[in-house]
Amino acid sequence: MFLNFFIGEIMTFNLKRVSMLLVAILFTGACSSTTMIRSTDAAAQIYVDGNLMGTGTATHTDTKIVGSTTNVRIEKEGCMPQNYSFSRSEKFSAGACAGGVFVLVPFLWIMEYNPEHTFHYTCQAVAGAETPAKSKKK
Repeated sequence: MFLNFFIGEIMTFNLKRVSMLLVAILFTGACSSTTMIRSTDAAAQIYVDGNLMGTGTATHTDTKIVGSTTNVRIEKEGCMPQNYSFSRSEKFSAGACAGGVFVLVPFLWIMEYNPEHTFHYTCQAVAGAETPAKSKKK
C-alpha cells in the first residue's frame, strides 16, 4: 500500500515537472519571432537596429512586443545608405494566443514578423565617391 502511494507521488511529481517544462518552452518559443532579411544587392551590408547582421542576407530574431518597430539600414561602400523598417504586427502567433488564454502576458507577443523581408537596394553614389561599378571600369 505504501509502495503504491510512493509510486503515485513520484509520478505526480514528474508529471508536474514535465508540465512546467512544457509550459516554459511554449512561452519562451511564443515570445520570439524570426525573419530573414534580404537585399536585392548581394554585396550590400545589412544593419538591424544599428548592428551589422550580414551581407546580402541576414537572419533577425527578437522578443519585442506587438507593434515594435525594427529599423534596417542597407549600405554599400561608395553608395548612399537606405533605411527601411518593419513592425511586429505582420503575422498572428497561435502559440502566444494559447499562452495568453492562461496567462495574459503572452498577448504582448501575439503577432510575429513575416518569415522574410526583401528590400530593394540600388546604389546611389555619394557625391565625390567612386561606386564599385565605376572603379571596375578603370
